[in-house]
Amino acid sequence: MAPSPFSVSQAALLTFVWLLYLALHSLLADARVRRRFETRWPLLERRYRLFYTLQSSLLILPPLALLVLWYDRGEPLWAWQGMAGWFADGLALLALAGFAWATRAYDLAAFLGLKAATGHANITGFHLSPLHRHVRHPWYSLGLVVLWTRDMPPALLVTALCITAYLLVGIRLEERKLIDEFGERYREYRRRVPALIPRPWRRLTVEEARRLSDPTT
Repeated sequence: MAPSPFSVSQAALLTFVWLLYLALHSLLADARVRRRFETRWPLLERRYRLFYTLQSSLLILPPLALLVLWYDRGEPLWAWQGMAGWFADGLALLALAGFAWATRAYDLAAFLGLKAATGHANITGFHLSPLHRHVRHPWYSLGLVVLWTRDMPPALLVTALCITAYLLVGIRLEERKLIDEFGERYREYRRRVPALIPRPWRRLTVEEARRLSDPTT
């Protein structure tokens, strides 16, 4: 039996819900918005990162629910078969392993806001993990590999396009802030290392990454 169709109105609603979530995600990450929240609700001053993590986890539920609800509607644009399926799954597993390995270079308690909530300062800086020697945004790269190596029914395609567009725009906005904060160090890093797709001839050695990460150099 043929799957139920995925209608234009469903595609439009799913797009709207994803874009609304992604816009709120970016808005609440903005430093000016954070300062306004902390001024209005002083209790958030040391807990904003935790608040941000919690609201992101809750607000993503509506678009995910629609994706699950409509996942089987319409014919897949592609479905990996045979060796191609093994290769796609292998890439996705490698990307997930990369996520797990990359977390070792981060203070996850601070990243999720748990350290700030317990009264410890969340100090950030220009830190280059091993994967940052190859691409400037390794978590985005790994996430896109997982996303685009799946079988692609229409609802997932809408989701993948929204997230990909958001990341591409977000990279430009995020890097403006990083240039404002770190100046020439980040400009040099951006000249030397690609954003998402690794290239063997554009990478940092361990010593070069250490030099760029060191604020005294």
